[in-house]
Amino acid sequence: MKKIGIISDTHGYWDEQYLKYFEPCDEIWHAGDIGTTEIADRLAAFRPLRAVCGNIDGGDLRLMFRETLRFKCEDVDVLMKHIGGYPGNYDWSIRKVIYASPPQLFISGHSHILKVKFDKSLNLLHINPGAAGMQGWHHDRTLVRLTIEGSKFTDCEVVTLGTKS
Repeated sequence: MKKIGIISDTHGYWDEQYLKYFEPCDEIWHAGDIGTTEIADRLAAFRPLRAVCGNIDGGDLRLMFRETLRFKCEDVDVLMKHIGGYPGNYDWSIRKVIYASPPQLFISGHSHILKVKFDKSLNLLHINPGAAGMQGWHHDRTLVRLTIEGSKFTDCEVVTLGTKS
């Protein structure tokens, strides 16, 4: 069993609440637009970090993280990409991969829109944790926690960090 903390679009903004809400987590997954290597380093120093680079991430972050990441967590096939779209409207840059070999869990960011949605046609769970940083048009800053046990997802929880000020 693994408890996962999922975050995206920090855009270089650090909030101590990240550590508070990721305390019970075994791993942290960042879906891109990290913003600075310092954010990645602080998260990685706290818990094992899996991340992808986003469209605002510069050279150092692009050396640290790939654009697309596919891995197993417990018995779940996970695919993560910053710009990924949504069920029924996956981004062109990942659409072929998703349809050719659907993961069981697809994580993306970019839109700053919190969304947890099951894709019935591909039998996959899509999660966009929204945006945890201060930049962008979103109002509430959010992250997601999820437990993976074997091939099952449980305890999916949206955490609101507060409003963007």
